[in-house]
Amino acid sequence: MSELPGSVLFACTMNAIRSPMAEGFLKFLHGTRTYVDSVGMRAVDVDGFAIAVMEEMGIDISRHAAKTFDDLEDDLFDIVITLSPEAHHRALEMTRTSSVEVELWNTFDPSLVEGNREQRLDAYRQVRDRIFQRIRSRFAPQMKP
Repeated sequence: MSELPGSVLFACTMNAIRSPMAEGFLKFLHGTRTYVDSVGMRAVDVDGFAIAVMEEMGIDISRHAAKTFDDLEDDLFDIVITLSPEAHHRALEMTRTSSVEVELWNTFDPSLVEGNREQRLDAYRQVRDRIFQRIRSRFAPQMKP
């Protein structure tokens, strides 16, 4: 675990599932102590299953406004965490002339799972739990001495 960065950008393919989940978790854990945003290669409305599984943890992402890399007002972040290879390539391109740490957390896209509602929700829960575990490990709450 390292010191909490001043700003973090999460990026994935659609900015509808994985990156909004990650943004929601980091904001939940650290509030305004760090600036957090998320983007996608394409902007699609937040996924209903993602909203449902995040609500199970008490985090509301229903008002998330999806955006793309091109919609960013500022591209200077301390860390960019990508959740898909496509977004990783775009993040590397965006940061090639700046000193920004870019990490790839290749994360399965649960929207690819077919089946009944419960099977699909289970896939979203697995992705949610994996992202939450990574966030807690990488950005653990700071304990005062």
